Amino acid sequence: MAALMQTFRVQAAHRGGACSLMAALSCTRHFDIIGAVPRAVRLHGPAAAARHYSSDPKDDLRVRYLDGEDDGIVVVGINRAKAKNAISKNLVKMMFEAVEDIKNNNKVRSVIFCSLVPGIFCAGADLKERAKMQQSEVGPFVSKARALITELGNLPVPTIAAIDGAALGGGLEMALACDIRIASNTAKMGLVETKLAIIPGAGGTQRLPRVISVSLAKELIFAARVVDGTEACRLGLVSKSVEQNKSGDAAYLQALELAREINPQGPIAVRMAKLAINQGIEVDLSTGLAIEEACYAQLIPTKDRLEGLAAFKEKRRPQFKGE
Repeated sequence: MAALMQTFRVQAAHRGGACSLMAALSCTRHFDIIGAVPRAVRLHGPAAAARHYSSDPKDDLRVRYLDGEDDGIVVVGINRAKAKNAISKNLVKMMFEAVEDIKNNNKVRSVIFCSLVPGIFCAGADLKERAKMQQSEVGPFVSKARALITELGNLPVPTIAAIDGAALGGGLEMALACDIRIASNTAKMGLVETKLAIIPGAGGTQRLPRVISVSLAKELIFAARVVDGTEACRLGLVSKSVEQNKSGDAAYLQALELAREINPQGPIAVRMAKLAINQGIEVDLSTGLAIEEACYAQLIPTKDRLEGLAAFKEKRRPQFKGE
């Protein structure tokens, strides 16, 4: 996880030595407090950041806005080591806030969702917390989690799930809501809810058949089957499976490389491409072509389109500003 740890490490040298690496996390800037729980820590830095295990709820999610050449890339890291990154009430709350901030930030060009805990992406619902809930609380909580994953899927910029460990139940549903999934070959994935006499409740029964095939999705869900990264790639569940490295962050590194490929492209064009694909795939071809045409029309008056033409003519790299 060396590269991922570096991504979340505050660069003390750029802050006049005001805080050492050991004390870096105490020098971070927090979002505004909502109620009693602070919003996800929003950090800035050229890379992602030191893993920091804590029982403090505010550390359940750590959000890094990269800068320098990686400006525009956001890394969202789940950090509930003791609970295997299980989805709790607090994590849902923090992720809602992080997604809302990303959605409203026009400078963001891509988002990587990953884990700061070795060997785990997300183990699904926090069953220990669930067991303490009243029956009347379960339905509203599942609805809130479903709404969160829907909001994640509705982010206007490309989203990449970097799966370096187990992504089970709601963890896989979270990854399925992302545009692209990259996994290490040792990662484990599955919608295992039928083992608990329930079904996937945050979009798994709908998104998985759209990603692979209906019959394969039924097979995996009915049997609560878990597959590794290599098999997931063969099935089309992930777009790429990479050999895990000694640091345990191979999928994250691959996701970061992909985000860096996306970064220089016209940001409005990328957003419109995502919109056209997402909307068009749900309708017939004729309607889909009309959606594409409407999305293309949004790009004609942009300054970025003119910059792209000028850069091509002048044989230079375009400088897109998202305008």
